[in-house]
Amino acid sequence: MMTTDLDRTTLNIGLIGYGYAGRTFHLPLIVATPGLSLTAVATRQGDAVKARLPDVETLSDPQALMARDDIDLIIVATPNATHAPLARAALRAGKSIVVDKPFTLDLAEARALTDLATRADQVLSVFHNRRWDSDFLGVSRAIAQGLVGEVRHFESRFDRFRPQVRDRWREQDGPGAGIWYDLGPHLVDQALVLFGLPKAVQADLAVQRADAKVDDWAHVVLRYDDRRVVLHADMLAVGGSARFTVHGERGSLRKAGPDQQEAQLLAGMAPGADDWGCDDDDLLYFDAEGRQTRVPVPAGDQRRFYAAVRDAVLGVGPNPVPPIQALAVMSVIAAAIESNRTGARCALALSDAERAQFQRSRGAARP
Repeated sequence: MMTTDLDRTTLNIGLIGYGYAGRTFHLPLIVATPGLSLTAVATRQGDAVKARLPDVETLSDPQALMARDDIDLIIVATPNATHAPLARAALRAGKSIVVDKPFTLDLAEARALTDLATRADQVLSVFHNRRWDSDFLGVSRAIAQGLVGEVRHFESRFDRFRPQVRDRWREQDGPGAGIWYDLGPHLVDQALVLFGLPKAVQADLAVQRADAKVDDWAHVVLRYDDRRVVLHADMLAVGGSARFTVHGERGSLRKAGPDQQEAQLLAGMAPGADDWGCDDDDLLYFDAEGRQTRVPVPAGDQRRFYAAVRDAVLGVGPNPVPPIQALAVMSVIAAAIESNRTGARCALALSDAERAQFQRSRGAARP
């Protein structure tokens, strides 16, 4: 926990970027979280911000936002390749920061930012918002309660049907593009929260759609001693698949549908409104005799990430996603890319000290 000289309970927020992540997730979650005040947005889409929030100031230059004395926390919600340089500049300006996922493009950048945040004595957190999804919360709770016993097979999937390649940076040939950088961090982070660091990673990334320029299919296996964690994402699954499938020594779990917060945000629902995060798609639990039981899942609420970040900056709570956990995610992302390149299983390129630090961080700020 960092120390702080803030003598108030509301943080002034500066948001950099008003693309899909900024306008769909960060802005509404910030506005709906008590103790956060969106003060200014650095974007080339100032008119769009003003149309939505007339009282919020807009700037064209992120550096001008960082230089303001009235900004306590900077949110970096920009294309992936810009995460590290913008986060570095914000930390050097003496700001606490939230970086959208993926944390960086590689481990070297992740280590450099982690070290800089420590030297600057600033909170650095990464937006692994899917920890607060209803589907993951429900599966996590059921595993913790021992419904399936010791987990032997865990499968987590993001299956979508988007056969047309869209004209957006995530689907164009460039650093940090492709489905593994886009959805992989969510899948990996949830797996590490549940099971810790794998011993090795085996991956297959592919380009399947006509005119696709970067990977749009990913199948990655995290190898533990007696457990296999399968992470999958693709763009040509019109029927979809179960969001989670879990097999253990005492039974199995199946969660068919995904959390609804993204769909609710896209529909214009404000976080915290009636039915926010509610999910009526129950878990299905199959016991050792094959009997089926429906298990309700808790409501999701990604505002809990920002509430925890607020408390961390104010010095009254732990960082919900400390840099070491985001660095660990990047080690799995990198190992999967190397495994795909070589066709071999790859170990994580983490030092003994980093592994020990990750282990100490686990459980400190569970969803």
